[in-house]
Amino acid sequence: MRRAAGAMLVALVAGCAPSKPQFESIDITGADYAQDFHLTDAGGRPRSLADYRGKAVVMFFGYTQCPDVCPTTMAELQTVMQTLGPDADRVQVLFVTLDPERDKPALLSQYVPAFDRRFVGLYGDEATTVRTAKDFKVFFQRVPGPTAASYTLDHTAGTYVFDPQGHVRLFVRQGEPAASVVHDLKQLLS
Repeated sequence: MRRAAGAMLVALVAGCAPSKPQFESIDITGADYAQDFHLTDAGGRPRSLADYRGKAVVMFFGYTQCPDVCPTTMAELQTVMQTLGPDADRVQVLFVTLDPERDKPALLSQYVPAFDRRFVGLYGDEATTVRTAKDFKVFFQRVPGPTAASYTLDHTAGTYVFDPQGHVRLFVRQGEPAASVVHDLKQLLS
C-alpha cells in the first residue's frame, strides 16, 4: 500500500513539472559557446546581445555577395517573420557579415532590411569578425575567384536562436523549413 501511494505521489509530482519544449531544430541549450557578441550595426552603433533582451534573437552569419545560401536563408527568415504575424515584433533577426572588406555599413544598410525592415546587419573589423566567428563555432574561409575582388566565402550556413532572456537555445540547419523555425520561435516566446 505504501509503495503504491509513493508511486502515485511521484507520478503526480512529475505530471506537475513544467514540460521541456520540443524543438524541431537542434537544441543547444546550455552550450558553452555563442554566448555574446560585440559588433557594430550599419548605423554605427555598438551592439551586443543585451541590446535585444526581451526578444528572441535569430542570428545568421553570411555575406552580401553570397550567390546562394545567404540570400536563400534571409528570404526564409523573411517568410518566418511574415508567418509569425504580430509575434514577429518580439523577434530580432541579425545578419552578421563574414566579409567586412566588402560589406561596408552602407551596403549592409541596404541589403539586410531589403528582406525585412526589422532585420539588422552587423559587422566588425577583420579581427573582431574572426573572434566572433570563433566564439560561435562558425567556420569561414576565402575562396579565390578569377579576380582579387571576386572571391567567395565557404562558411557555416546554420542560424543561432536565442531566447528572450539572451540564452542560446537552438541551431537551425540550413534549409530547415520555415514552419519548423516558426514552431520553435513560438515555443521560445510562450
